Amino acid sequence: MSETTKIIVMFLAAFEIMLLLAPAGLPLLRRLKFGQTVRTEGPESHLAKNGTPTMGGIMILIAFAIPCMFVIKNHEEVFAPAIITILFGFVGFLDDYLKVKRKKSEGLKPWQKMGLQIIFTIGIIVFLYFFSDISPAIKVPFIKEMEFNIGWWVLPLNFVAILGTDTGANFTDGLDGLVSKVTIVILIFLFFAARMQGSALVYPIAALTGALLSFLLFNAHPAKIFMGDTGALAIGGFVALCAIELKLTLFLVIIAFVYVAEVASVIMQVSYFKITHGKRIFKMTPIHHHFEKCGWAEEKVVTVFTIVTVILCLIAMLGM
Repeated sequence: MSETTKIIVMFLAAFEIMLLLAPAGLPLLRRLKFGQTVRTEGPESHLAKNGTPTMGGIMILIAFAIPCMFVIKNHEEVFAPAIITILFGFVGFLDDYLKVKRKKSEGLKPWQKMGLQIIFTIGIIVFLYFFSDISPAIKVPFIKEMEFNIGWWVLPLNFVAILGTDTGANFTDGLDGLVSKVTIVILIFLFFAARMQGSALVYPIAALTGALLSFLLFNAHPAKIFMGDTGALAIGGFVALCAIELKLTLFLVIIAFVYVAEVASVIMQVSYFKITHGKRIFKMTPIHHHFEKCGWAEEKVVTVFTIVTVILCLIAMLGM
């Protein structure tokens, strides 16, 4: 079977699995009362989403993992992204489950959630550095045909990249289809980068793209299901690991700018609030809610953020 055929099979397999799981999973999630609890301080339009089935990320993970099982044994570089996706998905699952059980918008305590992510992140970056053949070299945007081996400095860089990307993806998951559409664009960029480098990462990237596209059929506005932290944390970890293995860690600031902006808006808001004793920079964070508070329709925010990601990924392609 040729590489192109394998890629197409991976994509279609994940797409079809998700397409089969969703119709069966939605009624089950409703029966189990696994519904989203919406923050009351958020945009009023979001209150109608209260009770919408969540934890759709479980189906995304299944649709992603099944095709990957057939290629992971023959391609070492697929192992780390697949494992971090499952581990971060597990953290998200715990968070989602506690939200559903307690009927609150908060699940794990922040220190518990971040603590687990830190443990898994340290484990994966240590594995990459000491126990794999993945190079610690990085590419710098717009400095073509050059790689810089930064040695052990890659450890703190990868640590920040993984946690930052993962947190950013999680914060981006606040509007119908937003994180799915933005991530699909990022995955397309990573797919072409992997194809140019002859990397086997084209296979899991194709699988996750297929799963997310199929999920969008149910997650696009008005959403019938949310992926929850189970899905958002999983895909954030996957994007970061793929970028790291393709030596494109620094490119994350460009291609995942929406993730970065979502995290930065929260940090700026909280910091400014504490410094000024109650004043705010934005009407609400993460920043997608600020635009909603400014009068933008939810669909407009999603469209604009997706278009911005498309443009930035094209710029990053030039810089590669």
